Amino acid sequence: MAKVIIFGIKDFAELAHYYLTSDSSHEVVGFCVNQEYLPESLSFCDLPVFPFEGIENNFNPVEFSFFAPMSPQGMNFPRAKVYSEIKSKGYACISYVSSKATVCGNKIGENCFILEDNTLQPFTSIGDNVVMWSGNHIGHHGQIKDHVFFTSHVVLSGHCIVEPYSFFGVNSTIRDGLTIAEGSFIAMAAAVVKNTEAWGVYRGNPAEKAKMSSKDLKF
Repeated sequence: MAKVIIFGIKDFAELAHYYLTSDSSHEVVGFCVNQEYLPESLSFCDLPVFPFEGIENNFNPVEFSFFAPMSPQGMNFPRAKVYSEIKSKGYACISYVSSKATVCGNKIGENCFILEDNTLQPFTSIGDNVVMWSGNHIGHHGQIKDHVFFTSHVVLSGHCIVEPYSFFGVNSTIRDGLTIAEGSFIAMAAAVVKNTEAWGVYRGNPAEKAKMSSKDLKF
């Protein structure tokens, strides 16, 4: 069990609080945001909210851990930045894996948020700072690297490699043995049947690369 500070005071933070308090042994002791975003009440979910600046002076990194389950805004770059800043302060980050998810001894990194009804088949590893919303199927003998976001009901077949900063839309499907390049944006219901190119946007069935780049996407 860890004493946990949750980064954020929006929907994802509220959901993290719900899951950690109802389906884990961790104790949530408060929330944390950058000074400029502190609420007037200094409270969220009936717990105190602290400024991130200087948080280590009030909560010793040896005694407390962090959880930062943020949205995929900006192709996961803001989420990666916050995770890096937390680590630079010396904190460990917990991961949450739902008791209603099916896991098979998978290696799972820090600051992962894996919700109910995900199936992680054997011999696939999950990197740091990965979010898997509910109902995904993650095939065997694959590798999912850091800062990746799966929405819901994605099917990632076996032997796939997913490079950092990738995003998978609802009901997208990835054929076995593919490499999803860094920063790939896989649109809702896309069926990917060949390797992607870095920072490409893929739509349709079979999926084709759009003219725009995922770096141009506005969330």
